[in-house]
Amino acid sequence: MSRKPRRKFGASQKDRIFFACLPDAETAARIYALAETIKAARKFEGVQIRPEHLHVTLFHLGDWNGLPADIVTLAGQAAAQVATPAFDVTFNRTESFRNRTGIYPFVMTADKDAAAWRTLHTALGEALKRVGLGGATQGEFKPHVTLLRDGLRAPASPVVPISWTVREFVLVHSLLGKTTHIHLARWRLQD
Repeated sequence: MSRKPRRKFGASQKDRIFFACLPDAETAARIYALAETIKAARKFEGVQIRPEHLHVTLFHLGDWNGLPADIVTLAGQAAAQVATPAFDVTFNRTESFRNRTGIYPFVMTADKDAAAWRTLHTALGEALKRVGLGGATQGEFKPHVTLLRDGLRAPASPVVPISWTVREFVLVHSLLGKTTHIHLARWRLQD
């Protein structure tokens, strides 16, 4: 019996919108290579996330049937209010997150709390509330980069640290089930 994960999306869930921070291309390639090595060692069968799709989600703005122009406009208004400095991040372990579906996100995380992310996350969250998208700010923020999804779970394990400087954040339109990310807009952080 195959353990290959298959994500299913309903007819009404075709378009996902979220704010994210992306590693630069060189860092994304290093993360992808690390994931490839771990995938082989752990005998995961899930499909790896493409290097150009690796990201840290800041806020999920919903799954929609079609791109909601009003949400995109409000999200852009919120993002334009954010003026925070660039910052360095380091991810130094991997683990599987729990999931009710039995298909577990295998992610790269950090041992430390989200302190490095706090200024950007708080500023964007407050701006989302001001424009009426406060519902997106519910829940705990645990910075992570999803590497793949698999039917097997793996405990937290240290890995060679991978760092980068977060210099911008992006509004992403993901076409669910089509492995397509469209960057709708990006906002530069202060140097």
